[in-house]
Amino acid sequence: MGKENLYQPFEIECKELQRFPASMKRNNFFELIYVMEGSGTQVVNKNRFSYRKGNLFLLTPQDAYSFDISSPTNFFFLRFNEHYVKEKNTKDKESIQRVEYILQNASHRPGCILKNKADKPLIASLVASILQEQRNRQLYFNRITAQMVHTIITVVARNIALKLPKNIKENTGEAVLEILHYIQENIFEPKMLRAEILSKQFSISLSYLGRYFKKQTGETLQHYISNYKLRLVEARLLHSDMTINEIAYEFDFTDESHLNRAFKKFKGMSPTAYRKSNRAEL
Repeated sequence: MGKENLYQPFEIECKELQRFPASMKRNNFFELIYVMEGSGTQVVNKNRFSYRKGNLFLLTPQDAYSFDISSPTNFFFLRFNEHYVKEKNTKDKESIQRVEYILQNASHRPGCILKNKADKPLIASLVASILQEQRNRQLYFNRITAQMVHTIITVVARNIALKLPKNIKENTGEAVLEILHYIQENIFEPKMLRAEILSKQFSISLSYLGRYFKKQTGETLQHYISNYKLRLVEARLLHSDMTINEIAYEFDFTDESHLNRAFKKFKGMSPTAYRKSNRAEL
């Protein structure tokens, strides 16, 4: 598996490819990949997603990925690391923490990250403008390019934030953001998500933890953990070939029947029916 490092704050590259390198890639940085033309299949951490023109993918550090190209594809690559985010926002520490948090929590979400329809033409315009600046190389082109890169990253953060709890706002307390981050990092370790463990981890009294979390996010702690786990199950159903039993084992459900009951309550249908109906649409 190829592994790449980034030795500058950000890097831009545009390539038209008929075939992607055969081996899976893994980076030590964030990588945004915008599809300017073409179609095929994105493979990330063994999940698959059919791509087409206008799709934007965010690959986080340590993601393993590749592309199966069906028709010649023109890719726009924007690579950046955490140091770039920090350097661009040194005067706004809260903004740094918010963007970093959101980007770090983009994992487990295969497929196009543009959820806000209004942002799709905006990203297309920004990509085109960056490429034009790189071609013309007029006065201040580096500074203008950097500003547009930062705008793209901020738009990406906004789209990822659409998947966070509904009550999460820009002024939400930093403590609850850390709790959400912790939950997402430890979602495969149920013992680490017990209320008494969270209480000790974040120095919040056990009696107050539940009230605090609901006040900040609009939902109970257990409801958030359960729904986040089921969103990951949903991704497995759509973008992997794992059996229902394998998915149940991965997410620590008692058995397949336990997963069926939970998922039916979450989506109104069984995992098998959900996979069949949505894959037909894809």
